[in-house]
Amino acid sequence: MKTKLIDQVGRDRGEIELADGVFAAEPRPDLVHLCVVAQLAARRAGSAKTKTRSEVRGGGRKPYRQKGTGHSRQGTIRAPQWRGGGVAFGPAPRDYGKRIPRKVRRTAMRSAFSDKAREGLLRVIDRLDFGEYRTKRVVEILADLNLLDAKVLFVVDERNDHFVRSAANLSIVTVRHPGNVSVYEVLDADVVVLTEAAAKALEQKLAV
Repeated sequence: MKTKLIDQVGRDRGEIELADGVFAAEPRPDLVHLCVVAQLAARRAGSAKTKTRSEVRGGGRKPYRQKGTGHSRQGTIRAPQWRGGGVAFGPAPRDYGKRIPRKVRRTAMRSAFSDKAREGLLRVIDRLDFGEYRTKRVVEILADLNLLDAKVLFVVDERNDHFVRSAANLSIVTVRHPGNVSVYEVLDADVVVLTEAAAKALEQKLAV
């Protein structure tokens, strides 16, 4: 597929040929859903914890004798039915991570990028020149690209620390590299902006 190539201020630089297998792939919402669920689950801390009856302090003495009180028999005041007692079947620390095969992840990623391309929400810029730590410059680039009101995902080919740290001050901007971008981030963004080199790197990484 062919798409327009622009520079970082929005000027037309011609066209670029993108691989159909990566940016015009068949939609696979089932695999995309699997990856999104797995990625959101991996973000969970899994640190919720309640104490069981054996972990609550106290309750070592039997509260009253077994028979003759008219009450039900009780062995400890730290049983779950007592106020201040342990919790029955409460949460315990756990790992919510899910294993997704590499083939599934790549297919879902191709589907996600292809959806953005079909909807006209994928833009390719020739390169990203950014040599200073200045958030205002990032805002200027967004303004030049008419993206000030959008949640933008930048996928850049190499680590540009100046751009990464400057964009970190903007909640609407996420910067990733071809090796660490996720399906969820692609779907969550209103617009995906790729550098030309990043697009080629994704074609190699996601090649069928």
